[in-house]
Amino acid sequence: MAANERNARITGLGMYVPPKVMTNQDFEKLVDTSDEWIVQMTGMKERHYIGEGEATSDLASRAADEALERAGVAPEDVQMILVATATPDMLFPSTACLTQTKIGAKNAFAFDICAGCSGFVYGTVIASQFIRAGTVDTALVIGAESLTRFTNMTDRGTCVLFGDAAGAAVFQACEPERGLVDHYIQSDGKLGDLLMCPAGGSKKPASHETVDANEHTIHMIGNKVYVNAVRMMSDSVVKVLDQQGLSGDDLDILFPHQANIRIITSVAERAGLPMDKVYVNIHKYGNTSAASIPLAMYEALEDGSLKEGMLAGTVAFGAGFTWGSTLMRW
Repeated sequence: MAANERNARITGLGMYVPPKVMTNQDFEKLVDTSDEWIVQMTGMKERHYIGEGEATSDLASRAADEALERAGVAPEDVQMILVATATPDMLFPSTACLTQTKIGAKNAFAFDICAGCSGFVYGTVIASQFIRAGTVDTALVIGAESLTRFTNMTDRGTCVLFGDAAGAAVFQACEPERGLVDHYIQSDGKLGDLLMCPAGGSKKPASHETVDANEHTIHMIGNKVYVNAVRMMSDSVVKVLDQQGLSGDDLDILFPHQANIRIITSVAERAGLPMDKVYVNIHKYGNTSAASIPLAMYEALEDGSLKEGMLAGTVAFGAGFTWGSTLMRW
């Protein structure tokens, strides 16, 4: 198949969530909050926590193994591995390289993408471009996060939000009529200080002071993040549809980043989409950042919500700020 005659599509999905579950009732014992308030404000009821001794690459490799099995692809046939994560095992080597070893993909090149919650959208675009160009035939894109390792459990504004998970997708070359139809991705670094983990990098290396000040945990100005997330996500959906001369009526299903149920419903309304076209599983997993979209796609495929021939959209917004959307013909 010549480069100008090929596209990229998902041929296998996998997911993994750790077995430990934190309910809203568990948080009632830790901070001044309630199950009613959490559900009303976020839509979350449960989230999964990574186990002792586990790392992001462990979650990623489990999801990847399942995705490869479902795609019927041997690990040694994978040529490219992208791990989208804001919570890597360590600064270096990359979590993608560590995952590569764990799944036995000895013939691949691998690197991480740090685009916050938009990481899987970014990874979809990057992998698809490599495949369309004919550089690779098979790529593995994984969204994996261990956000609870970086959560301040005394901050009631953020501690209830995050969960740990991984979702993986095998992308392979296909005919032009299938796969990625279009994309729109963007960023604005001027707003980066609204959602950040301040210490642990070259600007603020770890010290007693940074640890005591909880600067190695997630800091978020929630109301400003909310406003920008709604605007940028809804604009992304409209933009990518406009690029194809389409409207919300043409979209069969939308997979939004599962950050907050109020954000999701606002995005749907602004983009002209009824909620029955929007897939939601935030109640089970909380905000799993780069993992949330592949988790939703996996479950939609399993429960029959995602069917062959559908026009499926994704949309995400994350730290950076980063945001973007894709359209795929399933």
